[in-house]
Amino acid sequence: MNFLQFFIWGAWLISIGNYLGGTLHFTGSQIGAVFSTLGIASLFMPAIMGIVADKWMNAEKVLGACHIIGAATLVWASTITDPNMFFWTMLLNSMFYMPTIALNNTVSYIILEQKGFDIVKDFPPIRVWGTIGFIAAMWLIDILGWDASNKQLLFSAGAAAFLGIYSFTMPACTRVKSTAKKTFISAMGLDAFVLFRQPKMLIFFVFAMCLGAALQITNAFGSTFLESFKPVYPDSFVVNHKLFTLSISQISESLFILAIPFFLKRFGIKQVMLMSMLAWVLRFGLFGIGNPGTGLVFLLGSMIIYGMAFDFFNISGSLFVENEVPSSIRASAQGLFMFMTNGIGAMCGGYGAGLVVDYFTKTNAATQEIISRDWQSIWFSFSGYALVLAIIFPLVFKYKHNPNAMPVIHH
Repeated sequence: MNFLQFFIWGAWLISIGNYLGGTLHFTGSQIGAVFSTLGIASLFMPAIMGIVADKWMNAEKVLGACHIIGAATLVWASTITDPNMFFWTMLLNSMFYMPTIALNNTVSYIILEQKGFDIVKDFPPIRVWGTIGFIAAMWLIDILGWDASNKQLLFSAGAAAFLGIYSFTMPACTRVKSTAKKTFISAMGLDAFVLFRQPKMLIFFVFAMCLGAALQITNAFGSTFLESFKPVYPDSFVVNHKLFTLSISQISESLFILAIPFFLKRFGIKQVMLMSMLAWVLRFGLFGIGNPGTGLVFLLGSMIIYGMAFDFFNISGSLFVENEVPSSIRASAQGLFMFMTNGIGAMCGGYGAGLVVDYFTKTNAATQEIISRDWQSIWFSFSGYALVLAIIFPLVFKYKHNPNAMPVIHH
């Protein structure tokens, strides 16, 4: 289940930008808008589906239904070439895919608990198969040569349909009914807005939102960027196997996760978040100076540093929230963290990145076809954005680290 959950995403998330830009000739703004659908859907759909799974329908059935509907929307998207219609279709897909990330965890937790397993100890080795699934899908799309084709969407749809049907065969995930009513506001984490009264938490959430804007930038444009080297480096492995190259980022991510407990205990959340920001500076900056020839080491360095950029913000930020807020609003605070990063942050990042790409793109005035893109200026702009965050953050975020207060994940 975990393998397929992220296999579905890996089949198109990293390569769709090349299909939209290279094959369908979408503009940077139109590609950015497609990626913003992930953020828009994350604003409200996980909360809605969470309430459905809590009140009316077993979690494994909600998971299955979402994936089957998601499969249908991907098939539909594969037939569309109009940018506006493609946006709405992928928004519909995101509305049913994004909730399944949390539902996948919920189903895993409930079944492991039912079977007498230790969730804290036994779930991580299962969850790592999700990362393996994501990478496997990227490699298959690369090997099959579908990175610029609508076949990637059909391939993803097939996996989604299979997981949808498979989910209905999972053990029944009946929840223990809570006496407390779970409202939509609470599920979205909005009752945790009381945390904004604390300057420390307000500043943390604002910067979490700003970093969330960086999450989808290289997903949206990484493949298109590497494709741009084809005229100069036609025989390069990096160009001909873009997804293999980009998958180094996901491999790095799975390794850096293991380093988080050490870094959090040794340096504290403030320093770890600053490391993440500086890693984003390098992630984008190394892309700006890299190429598949003499600059290959810089491209590979960008892939490797991604693990620190992503994990040291996303995972460490979640742990910080878990340990800083009262237990009564812990779940809501996690919802607020997701709302700010994967919702508002990712949505703004998708649109903003598209505008930056278009600004540095020269097009034919008559046909609107792309003549050239100044990728170095594009990546340096994103790197500059991350650098501004890295300069301001330590000045305004007041936090004293206690190395003896080791972060603990509560279940």
